[in-house]
Amino acid sequence: MQLARVVGDVVSTVKNTALGGVTLLVLQPIDAGGASVGRTLVAVDAVGAGVGEVVFFVRGKEASFPFYPVEVPADAGVVGIVDHWSLG
Repeated sequence: MQLARVVGDVVSTVKNTALGGVTLLVLQPIDAGGASVGRTLVAVDAVGAGVGEVVFFVRGKEASFPFYPVEVPADAGVVGIVDHWSLG
């Protein structure tokens, strides 16, 4: 799992039917100190996260697991909202 900040959302009226009703979020990956790292990405949202929140997300086939038995075509998925984290 990786940390990210939700920086936006995506609205798409034409998409795969399995994505119907699924929220798409724009994520900026962050490091453990909260600094941006890497490129933004789009992820399916399984937890109801919103812009400005810090979340943790998974990549690969695991991104679709929260939507089982529907096979959602996704390679990144938000699976948790972070309340707090600490180092050391």
